[in-house]
Amino acid sequence: MNTISSVNFSGKKVLVRVDFNVPLDESMQITDDNRIRASLPTIKKIVKDGGKVILMSHLGRPKSGPTDKYSLKHLVKHLSKVLETEVQFANDCIGEDAKRKADELKPGQILLLENLRFYKEEENGDPGFAKKLAALGDIYVNDAFGTAHRAHASTAVIAHEFPGTQKMFGLLMEAEIKNAEKVLNSSEKPFTAILGGAKVSDKILLIENLLGKANHIIIGGGMAYTFFKAQHAKVGRSLVEDERLKIAMELIEKAKQQNVKIHLPEDSVIADDFSNDASTKISDNTNISDGWMGLDIGPKAIQAFRKVIDASCTILWNGPMGVFEMPKFQEGTKAIAEAVAAATDKGAFSLVGGGDSVAAVNQFGFADKVSYVSTGGGALLEYFEGKELPGITAVKY
Repeated sequence: MNTISSVNFSGKKVLVRVDFNVPLDESMQITDDNRIRASLPTIKKIVKDGGKVILMSHLGRPKSGPTDKYSLKHLVKHLSKVLETEVQFANDCIGEDAKRKADELKPGQILLLENLRFYKEEENGDPGFAKKLAALGDIYVNDAFGTAHRAHASTAVIAHEFPGTQKMFGLLMEAEIKNAEKVLNSSEKPFTAILGGAKVSDKILLIENLLGKANHIIIGGGMAYTFFKAQHAKVGRSLVEDERLKIAMELIEKAKQQNVKIHLPEDSVIADDFSNDASTKISDNTNISDGWMGLDIGPKAIQAFRKVIDASCTILWNGPMGVFEMPKFQEGTKAIAEAVAAATDKGAFSLVGGGDSVAAVNQFGFADKVSYVSTGGGALLEYFEGKELPGITAVKY
């Protein structure tokens, strides 16, 4: 793997693709800077070497060109603060202003380019646009794991403009790949995958790929009720993908054939409405009352899942156990976070990935109590599905 660790960037203009797609409030203040902080080691390494850093990123999904709410200028003040140095800003990502400011950079200085997605050519993977971006730097560094599954101009196409020795992964990308590989291909057994979220359809390929690798697959969240209905259980108004009932049964059968234990939650916290103000009760998942819906795993499920997690040596967690954004339905997800942290403390290797699971470990204060928290949602999911990620392939080969 070609990474920045063994390279000296002294005097070089280094074009770094980062993932600064951070949430902003109405006053354009950053509400979660984890993605920015994740790229700091790469930026600081280049600065320390005396390299000239040119940062490029997207922000949000602008529909028709430049839009003030999606401008990366809103990040400059915070970025300067966390890097403890002035960050310059170019009001475009290509063109004269960007080229002039990039050329005028002195060793150790940092330039942030305007939002790449102000150009439709970025998401279209346009080679001409990639060539214009590439002209700004001597070396290309991809440190944006969160966008590695997209064949965009700045994440994949641009790498072809640089020879093998002048394109490489940043420290974040290196860590993401190494930790994902450790779970996927070098896991110490027993290996437990904890999968949650709303839809089975989002996780079919993931489950199929994990069947040949994991010993236990814990299934929670809304997707569990599709598995229960597939086995003719009464699930009330719980979320179900009726068109996925057949595939749910097929996955259960495949797991049995491959000696993989699928753990479904025995009980749920059910509610008469999708609201934090709803009436709630505990129900067995094979007989949920008409008009009621499961919104969190119940106490029996928590106890059973804890036992499996506690006995694990490798843990992958992707997806919450319930609607944890509502206080009434967060106990299951919080209990899983506690169990993963406790197993990690005992020596297990744990990787948490996927937007909602990451949000959960951050919310409950367990982010520093697991082995690794991934910055990639869709990218990590596709990696564990066994897919090739364009942003990784383009740098590797």
